This record gives sequence, structure tokens and C-alpha cells, in this order.
Amino acid sequence: MALYQVWGSVMLTIALAQMDVNAGQSDANLARARVLCAQARDTGAELILLPELWLHGYDLAHAARWAAPVGDGGFAAMASLAQEFGLYVAGSTLECHEEGVSNTAAFYAPDGELLGAYRKVHLFRLMSEHHYLVPGNHLVLCDSPWGPVGLAICYDLRFPELFRALALAGAMLILVPAQWPTKRLNAWLLMVRARAAENELFVAACNRVGQDGDVSFPGQSLVANPLGEAVVNGDDRDRPFIARVDLDDVSAARRYLPVFEDRRPGAYRLAE
Repeated sequence: MALYQVWGSVMLTIALAQMDVNAGQSDANLARARVLCAQARDTGAELILLPELWLHGYDLAHAARWAAPVGDGGFAAMASLAQEFGLYVAGSTLECHEEGVSNTAAFYAPDGELLGAYRKVHLFRLMSEHHYLVPGNHLVLCDSPWGPVGLAICYDLRFPELFRALALAGAMLILVPAQWPTKRLNAWLLMVRARAAENELFVAACNRVGQDGDVSFPGQSLVANPLGEAVVNGDDRDRPFIARVDLDDVSAARRYLPVFEDRRPGAYRLAE
């Protein structure tokens, strides 16, 4: 177990780029993302998180049109945004690779360097991801000036073991781009805060707003701290939401309540 320790104040300003994602309209989506990046930069943000499939939406029937290798397509667009606005940029887009197409989250530094790319492990059947996409088979932890950063995507929130594995590997912050519908808003708010509290780390989760066919999306993007409290909780507007966090809160929470020291993995089995 490699729990990362941070001593002293390590401040980070996060922008959640809550936006309406228009399926199949990449030019409009990119233009809106640029506006949100500019607004984030002007507020002093250092990191911006875009929603899930922010560039083209859930146009999975035309996945081959939108998917690109890491380094091209939507990935190149994120790298370009990072360089243009001097921000760390994360979000998910469609990746094509030897095995097929995946919903992949990527994290870029302000110089455009790729810090990590994560293929969504848990495919969401209600959006037919399992018909069009290939799941990932491993987790990703990225180096950053604030400590290790984990990546997850939307439906992954329902699998606490993924977040616990990232925490045990050293994650201080987990970034979660999402397209989570209004119908399950209560679960969204609950799970983001629960994943943060049970692992005593920060979870930044950016959800989209707007309408896609019969499905509405409520936004309500949030950053939850290691106590499970919302540092910022958005509304249903297309706009950035800003959170300033101190990564030292992670080590402070773990010193106060040493959950990881009290774990007993050998006892997590049924009696024979």
C-alpha cells in the first residue's frame, strides 16, 4: 500500500466545465469548451475538467467517425486547449485502438504533455456502451504537482472498489467526467461524496447539462473533500464552477481518522 503523504499547504484551483454537449456537433462543442477554458483561466483556475464525451456526445452509432488514437482527434483538442490557456485539462472522448473503440479519459499538462489516459472499465448498458465500445482492463494514476491524480468515468462511480484501488495506489484526487441523467441525480450527489469520504481524498466530478433526446442532464457538478463535504456544488447552468482546495486536507483527514490503518482485508470473507 503506497498512500501518498502531503505536508504543508498544497493549493489547487479546479474548474468544472459544466456544458451542454450537442451530439455529433464537434465544432460547436469545441467552441464552447474554449469559452469555458478562457473563463476558467480568468478566474485563476489551474485545472479544468470537461464532461464525458464532451466533443461529440453519445453519438455511438457513429463512433468510428469520432474515435481517434490518443494524440489525435479529441485528444489533440484537449492538448491544444491545455497549451492555449495554460491549464491542466481532463475529459473523455472516443479512442480507437487495435481492440476497437473505448470511452477514454485523458489528462494533459499545460505544455500539452499527456499525463495519463484511462479506458472506461465499466460500460453502461442503459446508454448501449456495451454494443459499441471495448472496456478498459486497468486503472490509471497520473503524476501532478499536487500529488497522484486518478481517472474514472461516470458509471465507474457505482463501483467503489475502483476508487479504493486508486486510493491505495496513492491517489489524492480523482477526476470524473460524466453524463449522468436527471433521473438518477440523487445517486450522483450521494456517490461522488461517498467515494471521497470513504477514501479520504478529493473527488472532482463534472456532469453535463441539457437534453439528448428524451434524456435530460442536470449538471450539479461538484468537488467533494476528504470528509465527503461539497466544496462546490453546481446548478443546472452551462457555466464553469470553481473550487479551491488544499491537498493537505487528505493527509490531515487520514491522520485524524486512520481508516486505511484499520482495514482488515483478511477478514473480508464469509465464514466457512
